[in-house]
Amino acid sequence: MPHPQHHRPLPADEAPPAWSAAWHDVVRTARRTAETGLVVGTSGNVSARVEDVVLVTPSGIPYDRLGPADLCAVHLDGSPAAGARRPTSELPLHLAVYRETDAAAVVHTHAVHATAVSTLVDEVPAVHYMAAALGGPVRVAPYATYGTEALAAHLLAALRGRTGCLLRNHGTVVYGRDLDRAYELTAQLEWMCQVWLAAAAVPGRTPATLPPEELDVVAERLRGYGQRPGPGTADR
Repeated sequence: MPHPQHHRPLPADEAPPAWSAAWHDVVRTARRTAETGLVVGTSGNVSARVEDVVLVTPSGIPYDRLGPADLCAVHLDGSPAAGARRPTSELPLHLAVYRETDAAAVVHTHAVHATAVSTLVDEVPAVHYMAAALGGPVRVAPYATYGTEALAAHLLAALRGRTGCLLRNHGTVVYGRDLDRAYELTAQLEWMCQVWLAAAAVPGRTPATLPPEELDVVAERLRGYGQRPGPGTADR
């Protein structure tokens, strides 16, 4: 099938309002990952989808220096849509998630505890019921060089039936209905990995884990979690 024809990429200051709004959220979330220690320096990356365009952090620019002029947008085939910045080297990873899932946002980090766990197990043990929020015990995708299609393929296999996974010797990838949700689940995943590492470090003891049927019960309860929308309130 031939690739769709795209026009020359727009200058950043001519991007449609919806793209600019999404870019603002991408930058805000990227800075949040740095502020909370989920990434160091320019590691990790963040993206959001608006129809068939993806707003993504550019390569090699510290998040606290990103502004409106750094807007970076690409089409789903990876071709430039707006902005002059080169997208993150992990673009194939982000695009793979958008092509194969209903994701509206993707957060990739090098979180310390999650990365440590990725070197130890093939699946994060279900030591806490919040594993259900990610679809069940979180798998670890086999190692492949960053930025490659091989890594993207391993990622998609690990994400089957899940909204997040670990990348062996690398970090985390989580997607969600929006950037706030993707970030929150990333933080939960890092916390669960920290809990497991702490419990597993106790000599002579093996951490208790939750059975699949309990995670199913929790998943059902989580569907009704939070405030119900009322008159004049948004459904969050």
